[in-house]
Amino acid sequence: MELHVTNSPFSQEQAELLNRLLPTLTESQRVWLSGYLTALGAAAVAPVAGAAVGPAAVEAAPAPVSAAPQEVTVLFGSQTDNARGLAKKFATKLEESGYQVTLSAMSDFKPNGLKKVENLLILVSTHGEGEPPDNAISFYEFLHSKRAPELSSLRYSVLALGDLSYEFYCQTGKDFDKRLEELGGKRLVPRVDCDVDFNEPAAEWMKDVLSALGEGTAVQSAGAAAVLLADTAAESEYSRSNPFYAEVLENLNLNGRGSERETRHIELSLEGSNLKYEPGDSIGIFPENHPRLVEELIQAMGWRPEESVAVGKSGGQLPLREALLRHYEITVLTKPLLEQAAGLAPESGLKELLAPGHEQELRAYAEDRDLLDLAQDYALKGIPAGDFVKILRKIPARLYSISSSPEAYPDEVHITVRAVRYESQGRDRYGVCSVGLAERVQPGDKLPVFIQSNSNFKLPENPETPVIMIGPGTGVAPFRAFLGEREETGAEGKTWLFYGDQYFATDFLYQVEWQRWLKDGVLTRMDVAFSRDTDKKIYVQNRMLERAGELYQWLQEGAAVYVCGDEKRMAHDVHTALATILEQEGGLSSEAAAEYLTHMQQQKRYQRDVY
Repeated sequence: MELHVTNSPFSQEQAELLNRLLPTLTESQRVWLSGYLTALGAAAVAPVAGAAVGPAAVEAAPAPVSAAPQEVTVLFGSQTDNARGLAKKFATKLEESGYQVTLSAMSDFKPNGLKKVENLLILVSTHGEGEPPDNAISFYEFLHSKRAPELSSLRYSVLALGDLSYEFYCQTGKDFDKRLEELGGKRLVPRVDCDVDFNEPAAEWMKDVLSALGEGTAVQSAGAAAVLLADTAAESEYSRSNPFYAEVLENLNLNGRGSERETRHIELSLEGSNLKYEPGDSIGIFPENHPRLVEELIQAMGWRPEESVAVGKSGGQLPLREALLRHYEITVLTKPLLEQAAGLAPESGLKELLAPGHEQELRAYAEDRDLLDLAQDYALKGIPAGDFVKILRKIPARLYSISSSPEAYPDEVHITVRAVRYESQGRDRYGVCSVGLAERVQPGDKLPVFIQSNSNFKLPENPETPVIMIGPGTGVAPFRAFLGEREETGAEGKTWLFYGDQYFATDFLYQVEWQRWLKDGVLTRMDVAFSRDTDKKIYVQNRMLERAGELYQWLQEGAAVYVCGDEKRMAHDVHTALATILEQEGGLSSEAAAEYLTHMQQQKRYQRDVY
């Protein structure tokens, strides 16, 4: 926009100067200049009418940035890199706004230095059943211990990432927020809890933090936050908010005839996307709900499938059937959803289920039921579709560990997906994405995907470091990527794979590839556990204990340990087995063994991709 003298308070000469300067400014320079002029006005340093706006005037003014808080510490705890990515973006914006920023993973931050911090920003996800992510555990434990210092001079704020479908939604962020207050800290702005669709609430939190940090200074939060929102939503051409439609090249069942399981090996083309990934990363897929469930829900609610309903905050419209199929989540019940449904149907009886003292009943009801159950059990028929979809959240992407090496398969990405099917409450249930991939996706179809990096699950930098991989079932997926990468790069370190499933004859996923890698020396050793082939069930942790002496020797040689798969049982049992091996073979106490494993995690020698 060009400044015209007739509609401005500037002289012709000033207008010409401004018209030459303004188009050349970067966004950060505009933000700084806007705050600078605001600070000049606040200090009653007003230019004389008709005076030139030039270098002399600027040099004579006091530097307002000096009044701003100069140091900000940004700590992140992240299992899948979402909190890490947001923290990096925010740190960059803070630096552009004139702050001195310390950015660190919680595992790399020396907690004794916390009492020197004046401005602390925490971005943290919640893992599993309300637990901190692996790289936040040590800092979390320190802060909740008696060693935590008094923090009366601290200003802080917390951005919590989570998944509303879990009972302990954003619990780790809530814990940090509460504990920092208990230690005397003062909130810069209130904590913000983000569901899986976190871009906009995260950007709003960043805007509010910038405003709170910059009160009375040259930092202008609104302009900086606008850039943050744009950057957060569009980190690259293709991202979570702008997925790439990848063509399906192969979709094969890896299980043999007669198996109780169906595991799909799916190959996708990334050609033309410029998407990059590394072994250890995941791919996100936006799924579609099962058409049968959508039809049954529409019928149960008495809706018309062609009726137009709103989708998203932009005000766009879609036919109801398409909106329920592709946009809204209809298979998961959460407490906030039930509360809003009770508001739409006050006579339904839902308020009784949500009443204090019924927490266990509520938890049991929501565990294996979906929106169709809710509509039928509480007679919700008659609620207008347009009103009902407003209480539904966007269907979240499903993340799958990548099972291919980009060096071995350029422009492709492979995943290993087990179809989830079970019966509950007299109805067949389906994994939204897994069964969709197994039953309704054919070669030539296209899927909306994005790459989810995971800096917490990466091969050692030194290719000679011994590697121990533990991954039963589909948990073996990233280790196919690891070994494919090591074969292509010529890594010479020893490798050991522990793998398990139900039956050797039907469930030995990628058997031919493991055998080839064993023959070629890419895989040094492999131990398997097929739990249903013996009278006594044998699992990977049992094989680990059987090989305790040699496994301990590998640990003493500096081996890195990787675990992928089910968190609730397998990962817990594997962790216990590692501790037992350290106690038995290393003569350590239980406390010393636990400390040994914590130290391994801090050194990135013990990494987990568990779910």
